[in-house]
Amino acid sequence: MRIAVEGCMHGDLDNVYKTLQYMETINNYKIDLLLCCGDFQAVRNEKDMESLSVPRKYREMKSFWKYYSGQEVAPIPTIFIGGNHEASNYMWELYYGGWAAPNIYFLGFAGVVKFGNIRIGGLSGIYNARHYHLGHYERAPYNESTIRSVYHVREYDVHKLMQVEEPIDIFLSHDWPCGITDHGNWKELVRYKQHFEKEIQDGTLGSEAAAQLLEKLKPSYWFSAHLHCKFSALVQHGEGGPLTRFLALDKCIPGRRFLQVFEIESGPGPFEIQYDQEWLAITWKFNSVFPLTSRSTNFGGVQLDMQDCRQWVQSKIENRGAKPFEFARTAPCFNPSKSVSIGAFSENPRNPQTESFLQFLELPYLLDNITESREVAQSPASMNYRGSNADSEEIPIDDVDELEELEEVDDAENKIEKS
Repeated sequence: MRIAVEGCMHGDLDNVYKTLQYMETINNYKIDLLLCCGDFQAVRNEKDMESLSVPRKYREMKSFWKYYSGQEVAPIPTIFIGGNHEASNYMWELYYGGWAAPNIYFLGFAGVVKFGNIRIGGLSGIYNARHYHLGHYERAPYNESTIRSVYHVREYDVHKLMQVEEPIDIFLSHDWPCGITDHGNWKELVRYKQHFEKEIQDGTLGSEAAAQLLEKLKPSYWFSAHLHCKFSALVQHGEGGPLTRFLALDKCIPGRRFLQVFEIESGPGPFEIQYDQEWLAITWKFNSVFPLTSRSTNFGGVQLDMQDCRQWVQSKIENRGAKPFEFARTAPCFNPSKSVSIGAFSENPRNPQTESFLQFLELPYLLDNITESREVAQSPASMNYRGSNADSEEIPIDDVDELEELEEVDDAENKIEKS
C-alpha cells in the first residue's frame, strides 16, 4: 500500500490533490491513501468561518467547500485529524468521526479506523495543560475564549486511546509528542527554528498527552505537523523493543517540505475505510462518562467489562457491517456568486452520520446537551448515569500562543516536495 502524508492542509485541497496526481503521473504509481495531520480547515460556508480560530485577515474560504458541495471529489481517499485552525462547529458535529465530504474522512476528536488491514489512529487538537482535565464544555457560537479552547486536547479522549491494546500501524497527532526531539537531529532543527532551542532544552516542546500515547501504543509510524517544519526521529521502545518512525511535515506552501510518500506492507485489499471493532467497544464503554462541562473528568463510573463490550460490538458489526455511515450535508455550501446571511444557519445541527452511529451503538446523543445534568439510560448495559453538561464556564487563556500564529500563505504555485 502506498500512502501520502501531508502536514498542515490549511484548506488548500486543490493544490495538494493536484500535486499528488502529478506525482502519480511522473512516477507511474498509484497512491492509495492520503493522511493529513491537522489544520485541515473544513470550511463549508461563511458561517463556518466564524468558528475558525485565525486572525480575521487570514480568514479565507480556500477550496474545501468544493468537495463538500460535490463540485469536486477527492481523487484519493483521505483521512484527517483536527488541529488548532479548524471549523470547530463542523468538527463537533462529527465528534465520533465521519465523512466531512465524500471520500474525505475525519477521525474525530480521537479515533481508530481500518484502511484495508492497516489500523490508523489519531488525536485531534493541541495540548494545553489548563484545559486538559476538563470536559468538552464549548458550544457554538464561540466567544473569544472558547474559540481557542475548543481544540485543546482533553484527558477523556486520550484516556480512551490509552485503552487500545491491539497494534496500531499509523498514528496521527497535530502537535509533536513531548521529548520526540531527543530521538532525532534536534541541533539541525534549531538551526532552522532557532526559537525552539529553549523549549527543547526545557523539555516543554510538544504534547505531554501525545508522549504518553507514544509510549503506550508504540505505533510503527507517527506523523505530526503544527510547527511548520520537517523533522524525523526514530524511537526505540526499550532494549530490543519495537521501533516508531516519527515524521513531522510542513504546511502546503511553495518551497516547503509538506508531503511524504511511503509504502507499507498490507493485505491485497479492498482498500476502504472501515470502523475498528476495538475502538467501537472503547467508545461504547466510555460514553457513559462523556464529560460535557467545565468540570474535571471522572472515570469512576465505568464498570463494564471490556470483553463483554467487544462481544456486543462484534454482534452489531456482523449484522450491519463495518462501513461508516454515508456522508450527509448539514449546512448550505458556499456560493462564490452569492453571499448568504449568517443568521440563516442553525448553530448546532445534528449530523445524520453521528445520529446513525450512536443509534448503531445504542448510545444517547449528547452533543447538543447544555444543561447542568440530566439522567440518561445506557441501553445495552442497563446502566443509569449522569450525563453532565453545563453552560460553559469561561476560562481565560492567552490571546494567541506563539506557535499558533498563522503565517501568511504565498499565492504562488506549490513546489512539489518528495523525499
